[in-house]
Amino acid sequence: MFRLVELMMRPACCQTIRSRLCLHKAVLPPVGHSGRCISGVPVLHRRAFSLDSLSSGPGRHTLGQSSQQPLAETTSSSALAQRNLSPVTLQGKCRPLSRYDFLDLGDVEENRLHAQSPKGDIHYIVDPDLAQLVAQHIEPEDAKTVIFECNPGPGVLTKTLINAGAQRVVALEGNALFLPKLQELEGRLDGQLEVVHCDYFKLDPVGTGSVKPPSMFTDKLFNDLGISEANWTDDVPMKVFGIMRNHNLRGTLWKMIYALFEQQSVFRYGRIELNFFISESEYLKLISRPGTNTHYRPFAVLWQVACDIELLHKEPWESFVSTTKRISRRSKLPNDHLCLVRLRPRADLFSNGLTPYNAFTLVMLVKQCLVKKKDKLINMLDLWSPGSGSKLLEEMCLSEDILTGQVYPKEYLRLFELMDKSQEFKESWLYKEVLENSGREGKWESN
Repeated sequence: MFRLVELMMRPACCQTIRSRLCLHKAVLPPVGHSGRCISGVPVLHRRAFSLDSLSSGPGRHTLGQSSQQPLAETTSSSALAQRNLSPVTLQGKCRPLSRYDFLDLGDVEENRLHAQSPKGDIHYIVDPDLAQLVAQHIEPEDAKTVIFECNPGPGVLTKTLINAGAQRVVALEGNALFLPKLQELEGRLDGQLEVVHCDYFKLDPVGTGSVKPPSMFTDKLFNDLGISEANWTDDVPMKVFGIMRNHNLRGTLWKMIYALFEQQSVFRYGRIELNFFISESEYLKLISRPGTNTHYRPFAVLWQVACDIELLHKEPWESFVSTTKRISRRSKLPNDHLCLVRLRPRADLFSNGLTPYNAFTLVMLVKQCLVKKKDKLINMLDLWSPGSGSKLLEEMCLSEDILTGQVYPKEYLRLFELMDKSQEFKESWLYKEVLENSGREGKWESN
């Protein structure tokens, strides 16, 4: 009888906990190009204060024990327990949480020591409050969305996502040291967690020869997981979370943007949403605008063309556990935080002439125009097709004096669409030669 009463009251209790313990976003000003603050973006300074509305004390320390309870309600025990189901299969259905109520995140100090065991420039989350905040931004309650967690390490965020209601988390762990505990956790659950020995940032390696974990090809990974392709205009079928390494960060982002425009790698399977912690200086370069000649580069233009970019949170480096000491590099931009950035591909990206087959031409166009950002755009256009520059600029309502470094990302996309429809440019031998020569330079450059 007591057990029956407990089961009847649990949903109401969980709802009460959920409504009371939702995290308040810490809205403090971000740092702009000049080093000054800009309002409207959340930043949290080393757990200097409590994130929940129930705290009456002065606040928690950076890696203190969390006093918050998980946000999710217990799911129905009659739901599916099968593994390897696609997002479409899971839509509208819930799996049971586990054989236990909520997963214990473990001792903070033990998690810290465990995270410091491996070698390599990788950062991990062991702070329960930070894990809770990240989980809130990822919004794991959506049953139709698969969550890929890159290099979860000790699994603090993994457990937090499941406690918050995630129905399918795929933990892609590149370090074999963390696999036993993650696999033990997988065995305790009813299908919400799948552990794969794989490094997301080493997917689809370039070259020939045998591929061994943690490297892997996307097709094999997705086939093993039973995930099928989705239309580009469908809802987001998958969310990826990871903390990007500083080593070759720009090269990794270049590889991703090429794959996105060509709908290759993970983007063969739909509009995959990326949620990455990246360095503050790299984020500021990513969102740079025309006129900032130092940082306005093809890299920034192409990401802004392809995705809605949103800064979700800024967290001091010290809040993360790493096996290596952060080296301060000279930079004119602030770099005291890691920025949680959401990169969501635009549903209408391929709706007006741009296709995976001609997207490489757009990439080369942007790279050629921004080689010299103080050159006039009309001169570049006339070089490719004499006499056509003024017509294009007039159609776009742009001045003939506009410089290549003053053109906005959306204007570059519009310019490409007009050029792609123009027979004058398609028949220009110089235009073709420039693009062909640019293609030989290699895809993943550091500019």
